[in-house]
Amino acid sequence: MRVFDSTADMKRWAWEHRLEGKSIGLVPTMGYLHEGHISLVRRARAENDLVVVSLFVNPTQFGPGEDLERYPRDPEGDERKCAEAGANVLYMPTAAQLYPPGFQTYVEVDKVSRPLCGASRPGHFRGVATIVLKLFSIVQPSAAYFGRKDHQQLQVITTMVRDLDLNIRIVPCETIREKDGLAMSSRNAYLASHERRQAVCLYQALLEARRLFNDGERSAERYLRAMRERVEQEPDARIDYVSLVDPETLEDLQEVQDRAVAALAVKIGSTRLIDNMLLEGRT
Repeated sequence: MRVFDSTADMKRWAWEHRLEGKSIGLVPTMGYLHEGHISLVRRARAENDLVVVSLFVNPTQFGPGEDLERYPRDPEGDERKCAEAGANVLYMPTAAQLYPPGFQTYVEVDKVSRPLCGASRPGHFRGVATIVLKLFSIVQPSAAYFGRKDHQQLQVITTMVRDLDLNIRIVPCETIREKDGLAMSSRNAYLASHERRQAVCLYQALLEARRLFNDGERSAERYLRAMRERVEQEPDARIDYVSLVDPETLEDLQEVQDRAVAALAVKIGSTRLIDNMLLEGRT
């Protein structure tokens, strides 16, 4: 596996292999890799000739007072995991390379960036869209792989690709969970043991939504009340949002028909966690 910290080297490698007609799968990450990330690498490995994993803690998607400086990092462990999963390149640029002096161009994806995490983290998705478009430009992938755990991020990127006519296939991949249902996340490392036990309330709240959906419930307020009640049972849980939205537009639903996304963001102690569940295909 090659490791590049130079954007020029990454561009040169990508250009040479695209000239050869090779397909490149890109897995963008902020590092501190877990099994959720590795599942994306494996999926990309199965569907492309070559796989690039990017590792960059993107400063423009962190707001004031957020955890940019303490975000968990393990570059040596990440390199080993990427190699074991079959990646061909690990691209680890510096902030100075991607945001050089005088940088002033940002990408705004309008409506789908506004609700949910966009409401509580202003500017977050501007940073996400900007860095992802830069990675697309540098790596020139045929396909890019993103987990469904952040459904809004997936919609922002899908919308950007559609609106800018980018010739890249966006591949949504299923959320990987711990045995008790907690969605895998690098930020889970922040949780103390008693907080980790409480954090499963996010998944259990989503299961409440799934139960109501399977029972044929249509009132969105019933879903929201059930999810809130489950989260509020935990002493260290503070709700940022609990929402039921249209899967594509992310607009709030008043009534559930055939499809919806139940989504929530909750602080367990000082750690903000997100999760969601697509509700479709009643069983």
